[in-house]
Amino acid sequence: MSVYLDHAATAPLRPEARDAWIRATQSLGNASSIHGAGQAARRHLEDARERLATALGCDPIEVVLTSGGTESVNLAVKGLWWARAAASEAVVLPDGEHHATLDAVGWLAGAQGAHVRPVALDPDGAIPVDAFAAALPGAAFASALVANNEVGTLNDAPGLARAAADGGVPLHLDAVSAFGHVPVDFAEWRADAAGHAGLVALSVSAHKIGGPVGVGALVVSRHAALAPLLHGGGQQRGLRAGTQDVAGAAAFATAAELAIAERETEAARLSGLRDRLVRGILSSVPDAELLGSDRERLPGNAHVLFSGAFGETLLFLLDQSGISVSTGSACQAGVPEPSHVVLAMGRTDAEARQVLRFTLGRTSTDADVEAALAAVPAAVERARAAASGTRSAARS
Repeated sequence: MSVYLDHAATAPLRPEARDAWIRATQSLGNASSIHGAGQAARRHLEDARERLATALGCDPIEVVLTSGGTESVNLAVKGLWWARAAASEAVVLPDGEHHATLDAVGWLAGAQGAHVRPVALDPDGAIPVDAFAAALPGAAFASALVANNEVGTLNDAPGLARAAADGGVPLHLDAVSAFGHVPVDFAEWRADAAGHAGLVALSVSAHKIGGPVGVGALVVSRHAALAPLLHGGGQQRGLRAGTQDVAGAAAFATAAELAIAERETEAARLSGLRDRLVRGILSSVPDAELLGSDRERLPGNAHVLFSGAFGETLLFLLDQSGISVSTGSACQAGVPEPSHVVLAMGRTDAEARQVLRFTLGRTSTDADVEAALAAVPAAVERARAAASGTRSAARS
């Protein structure tokens, strides 16, 4: 038996996206070449860019294709910093951001002199818009998640964008976990018609919605001041140099269209499966606790605290039973760390080590939920016994 409940880490490749990738690879040509084969490749590339723009609510020229979410985030964060006004050194950064953003801003702080203005999360893991707005005056830029990748809580993206526009601060939104699962509309969220402030960049990734790994995009407002990470060739408005991945773009566009088309029905289906999973866990393990917002959360996310049981132990025991889940914590250089998101929600270090993230997706079924519910109680009992034995040994 194999049950995959880690769709937030990566989703199974859609057959249609795979087929689109294979078809695109049959066309020979570099999209930057001016001969016929190159121009045919260019047509395939620009068709994919237009389709992605439709899915994202932006203009095709604003879609900058990248190697994935991490590159998109780094291009936004470092590009906005390098393009800032020289006198502006502050970066507004909520506490529970993805490590792609946290580490990029951390590098800016250590190597480039950035001053980080943190914004505390509320107990559900959401970014309070008022606190976010209060941190904005005079900042070089701000960054925020549309949906928290660990606990699944949805943020008020339009409210954050309005706050940034009102403060005249460029904003990057990380929509990697949100795109394809909840509505994402760059033009609607941009908040100011001229595009000179407020939302100017939005990052997404293909493999979270059934596209291939190694493909992503950064939506960059045509009015935004952004410095590139890569130089050499001037492709994509000079914002991302290098030979463009035609096949990856075609597969991403196909996955995006399918995800958007089924989003509402899948959200309802996955919310039902998730709620059934949560109810079953709380029934069999009464002192377990669902973390994150009860209502404003990603449809397939269930982030659960199992007090007295280490998340890594639970993950190993469930994996032995054929259930794939995530701890929701970062693992730096092979050393397990407490979840920085759970800590940012005001929980203890011990609690931040006792969480599991179950994430359902397009291929999840009733049988998957039943299998997980059958395996969780025994895994929790064994993990708690192991943790108790460890504590007893430490005391002696």
